[in-house]
Amino acid sequence: MFCSKCGNANPDTAQFCNRCGSPLSASAKSVGSAPSVSIPPASGPIPGALPSHLPPQYHVPQAPYVGPTETSGKAIGALIFGIFFFVLPSAVLAIILGHWSLSDIRKAGGRLTGRGMGTAGMVLGYMGVAMIPFILIIAAIAIPNLLRARIAANEASAVGSLRTMNTALATYSAEYGSGYPASLDVLTSGDAAEGNCNHAGLLEPTYAIGRKHGYVFYYAPTYPDGADHLPAPTKGAATKCPASGASGYQITADPITTNTTGMRHYFTDDSGVIRVSQGDSSATADSPPLE
Repeated sequence: MFCSKCGNANPDTAQFCNRCGSPLSASAKSVGSAPSVSIPPASGPIPGALPSHLPPQYHVPQAPYVGPTETSGKAIGALIFGIFFFVLPSAVLAIILGHWSLSDIRKAGGRLTGRGMGTAGMVLGYMGVAMIPFILIIAAIAIPNLLRARIAANEASAVGSLRTMNTALATYSAEYGSGYPASLDVLTSGDAAEGNCNHAGLLEPTYAIGRKHGYVFYYAPTYPDGADHLPAPTKGAATKCPASGASGYQITADPITTNTTGMRHYFTDDSGVIRVSQGDSSATADSPPLE
């Protein structure tokens, strides 16, 4: 029979053209004893036709790979980053490595394994990306609440510290009968059981630093007749407690960063009353008392 596409003569039992590989139709077969007409082959190559020396093109399934295999490192990385999908960079890396590993496994023809790990890591990565809006919403609600709770805790700690200092200063004045100390170092050093007025040990050493839980404390002693320091002792006078002698004191407590570590300012003096103000300025003796 003759090929209707290229005109090549083929055996009557052939199903495909030996020249171009096109399927042969039954109408091209010779019928009965009718004389066959020889159609000369076309001169020159026919566009789109296969060379005559090549067989018809058939799909031959590839044999499965039976050699040694190894697990894709990209698939392992995708799974590891996918486990930490709640962290944005890890989720993105899990997606990239997951797609990359599946592409390598598909092209390796069986030499690489780990398709399940790559797929799992990629899915976890997409879950992490999908959770970003919910995380942002939760953060927008939780962060201001945490900041307010921290400010409230710092303010409560500042008030408690002022009360502790008032108690220690009153105890010192009553115990030694020589007024209030010139600095808080006198109250924080030493041991209260020793009864040393220069090293009373009535406060923890942290109070002498002047910073605690987001607040900074300023202690200022006041002396008789408006003096700004302890007057020098007269000749022959007893100097048992040279680090004391103040007739009163003032303590201010201000937040280290206003509206971040605290919102309120505090003031107290030898009267023991704690006063409060809110804003950028420190509290004074004219500020309203704390309720």
